[in-house]
Amino acid sequence: MVRAPGRVNLIGEHTDYNDGFTMPMALPMDTAVAIGSDGDPVSGAVTVSSHGFGEISFRPGGRIDQVPQWAHHLYGVVELLGEQGIASGGWRATIDTDIPTGASLSSSAALEVATITALLARAGITWRPIEVARLGQRVENEVIGLPSGIMDQFISAGAVDGHVSLMDCRALTLSPVPLMPGVTVAVMDTGTRRVLAEAAYGDRRASCERAALAIGVAALRDASVADLAAVPDTTDRRRARHIVTENERTKAAAQALIGGDAALLGDLMDASHTSLRDDFEVSAPALDAIVTIACEAPGALGARMTGGGFAGCAVALVESSAIAEFSHHVTDRYRFEGHTARLYPVTPGPGAALVDIMPGRT
Repeated sequence: MVRAPGRVNLIGEHTDYNDGFTMPMALPMDTAVAIGSDGDPVSGAVTVSSHGFGEISFRPGGRIDQVPQWAHHLYGVVELLGEQGIASGGWRATIDTDIPTGASLSSSAALEVATITALLARAGITWRPIEVARLGQRVENEVIGLPSGIMDQFISAGAVDGHVSLMDCRALTLSPVPLMPGVTVAVMDTGTRRVLAEAAYGDRRASCERAALAIGVAALRDASVADLAAVPDTTDRRRARHIVTENERTKAAAQALIGGDAALLGDLMDASHTSLRDDFEVSAPALDAIVTIACEAPGALGARMTGGGFAGCAVALVESSAIAEFSHHVTDRYRFEGHTARLYPVTPGPGAALVDIMPGRT
C-alpha cells in the first residue's frame, strides 16, 4: 500500500507557476492506495474501488470521456506512465482518503502521487520525488486542463516529517525547516467548495505571463516592484504585484521560521491574504470571513486563505497554548450561508511512502 499526503501552504500562493517560492508542508492526512496486479500489465483493465465514489473500470488507451470525472487523475497517470514505457495496466486497487475533497488541500495531487508511486513500486522502479511530481503536474496540465504549478505534487512526494519546506520552483528544490516550537498550524475549512474553474485559473496565469513579457523577464520571479510600471494593463499590473511581493514575503517567512520569529511569520501571512484578496482577487467572502474571525481569536499570530482560492480552506498560525480557545472562538463565530467551520490543528507530516500492512490488519 502507498500513502501520500495532502498539503497546506503557509505562504507563497500562485507563485509556483511563476518560477517563484512557496512554503508548504505535508498534512497528517493521506490518500491511501492498496494495489494488486490483475491481468495483462500493459493492456489489462484498471479497476478501482473508492470509498465515497464507488467502483470504476477502464483500459489503457481508452477514451477519457468514458471515465468518471473524479477518476480522470487515475486515467492520466495510467496514460502518461504508459507513454514512458512503464506498465500501467492490469491492476485492481482500493482507494480511501481522509483529506477533505475540494477544500484546497491537494487531495487530487495526493491521489496522483500515491498512484504513481504504487505503479512504480509494482514495476520495481524508483523515482526521485521531483520526477514523481513532474508526472503528477503533467496530469493536471495535460489531462485535467488546469495550468497549475508543481507545488502540490512536489510537497506530497518529497516532504520531510516535522518540517515546513521552502520550495524553489525554478531550481526545483525543497529546503526543509522545522516548525518553530510553541506554535500550531490550524487548517480552517469554510465548508464552501470550489467547482474547479480552469478559466479563472488560466486567466490569472495569463495575466502573469503578459506582465512578465511586458517587463522583459522570463518569469515574474525575476521582476521587482519598480519593474511593474512597464506593465500597461492595470489588472495585469495588480496581479503581477501580488506575485512579486508574495515571493519577497515567502523568502522573509523562511527566515522568520529559521530565526524562530513566530510574530513576523504571522504578520507575513496576514499581508499575503490581503494581497491575494485585493491584488490577485482569488479570495472569497467565506475565506475573508474566517480569516477575519481567526485574526481576532485568542493566540492568533496570523491567518490567510490557502490553495488556489475562491473557496475551501484558510490557514492560521496559533500559539499552541491557546489552540483550544482559538478553535472554540472560530467555530463559535463563523457562519456563512449555512456553513460552519471545521478546524484541524496539524503538524507537518512526511511525504509519500510505501506502507506495509501487518498480518490481520486492513
